[in-house]
Amino acid sequence: MHRSFEVTVLGTSSAAPTKTRYPSSQLVRLEGDYFLIDCGEGSQHQLVRLGLRMQRIKYILISHLHGDHFYGLPGLVSSMALFGRAEKLTIIGPAALKGLLDTIIQMTESRIPFEIEYITTNPEKAETVLANRKWSISTVPLKHRIPCTGFVLKEQGPELRLNAKVCESMGVPLEWYEPLKWGDDWQKEDGSIIPNAMLTLPGNPNRSYAYISDTIYDESIISHIQGCNLLYHEATFLHNLQERASETHHTTSKQAGQIAAQAKVGKLMIGHFSSRYQQTDDLLLEAQEEFTDTLLALEGLTVSV
Repeated sequence: MHRSFEVTVLGTSSAAPTKTRYPSSQLVRLEGDYFLIDCGEGSQHQLVRLGLRMQRIKYILISHLHGDHFYGLPGLVSSMALFGRAEKLTIIGPAALKGLLDTIIQMTESRIPFEIEYITTNPEKAETVLANRKWSISTVPLKHRIPCTGFVLKEQGPELRLNAKVCESMGVPLEWYEPLKWGDDWQKEDGSIIPNAMLTLPGNPNRSYAYISDTIYDESIISHIQGCNLLYHEATFLHNLQERASETHHTTSKQAGQIAAQAKVGKLMIGHFSSRYQQTDDLLLEAQEEFTDTLLALEGLTVSV
């Protein structure tokens, strides 16, 4: 049985908020850990409104330093401190982010009683920035007006299923069940080794979620997101504004659909809509012409990966 891997949309607007849309932000729950991807204005308000506990967020991933993707971060960190956070917070993002946040904390004389660990992204190359036995976070270089990276969150494993009948018949101790799921062999008290393959069955394949933030149409990202179960891709404009999209280093909804089709992803979610669009149905239809299994990122929507 798959463990929880869900994406909740907090904000979908590009550049500035609208009456119905907040700037970019998403909450990801993966293997019991909480990740915030981008933190536009109003992100913490959305967390409160949707009943999502900000103190459970362990990792914040910032794609780039345009305000609609990180202006909510100082306020969120301050609120975490106000409500008594003690656990370390890890922030993954551009090199300049630490200096910006440190300056705001210093100038406002804010007291942050917890450790903030910074992990710097490299906008020039894809790399794994953090990993453990449960999941990994990798970056995707994007082509925007300033340095920008996308992210791929992936389950680690795969987690095998126990062959319950065999385990019971052989007397495998309960404390060995979890290591067996992760591929370990069973070492009996007499020192003999029972191969993992005798005690387990094939499990579910690893799932992955790709977050492609602000970027011009760029086929070089396809190899990094190939086969992802869920792809979020910016779709700022309709394709009749392709020239405007190129000028501002953004993507059209048609182009987002083309990327999804070429990468053979399981499902596409589009967002980062220009404020000129009060209704987004046309953006959805345009993307679906290129990739049928497309949905709109809507505030409050939760999607299982």
